[in-house]
Amino acid sequence: MPPAHTTYAVPNGDDAEVEKNAGNEKNHQGSSWCRFVIARLSGTLLDKAPPHLVIDVSGVGYEVEVPTGVFNDLPENGKQVAILIHHHFSQDSQTLYGFASTGERELFRKLLKISGIGAKLALTILSGASGEELTRFVTTGDVASLTRMPGIGKKTAERIIMELRDKLEGVVIGPGVSASGTGRIAATDPATEASHALAALGYKPAEVSRMIHSVAEAGMQAEEIIRKALQTRVRPNE
Repeated sequence: MPPAHTTYAVPNGDDAEVEKNAGNEKNHQGSSWCRFVIARLSGTLLDKAPPHLVIDVSGVGYEVEVPTGVFNDLPENGKQVAILIHHHFSQDSQTLYGFASTGERELFRKLLKISGIGAKLALTILSGASGEELTRFVTTGDVASLTRMPGIGKKTAERIIMELRDKLEGVVIGPGVSASGTGRIAATDPATEASHALAALGYKPAEVSRMIHSVAEAGMQAEEIIRKALQTRVRPNE
């Protein structure tokens, strides 16, 4: 019986890309071992049953958990597929999580760094909202949309907004879309700009979300949204 966390063998060639953890670690018997992390899989799609899919790589079947949105772009069983992997290690297991883009995988990894959010909940979040939507919820302080997802309460939603808001710069979340404002999610989006301004005035994320949603209308400029939002409040944090 191999010791806990012994590395799995990966096929030779380019079909299964691996990343080597820095340094050696000790297994339970005290011997030194090196952990390899699977970063990408390319092979034949054997089965898909949300949230799992199975990819055959050189005769080895890898079970991967993926967000719901990934299934929309999957080919039929028996076709070739390539997917980016986050290789997750817990105390007694290893799980492969798959993503269609590096940005989506990066969002998943950033969610894992938030207190109280594990891999399963992070996957649920990215199943309930696309990368573009999640970024918009964070940048606009949209607590209400986040709390509609299973397992996300108000405090967790506020924590996600607070901890991710300044960590999305440069994260490319889709073709031509980045969290820093290049592409469809733009830094000059009026609601986003107004949200940042209100947050700078000292309003909490939940307050900003309520204020923006109560006054923002299509075609309004940031200045008008801010002015009308402030009219709904007398002073910050009251």
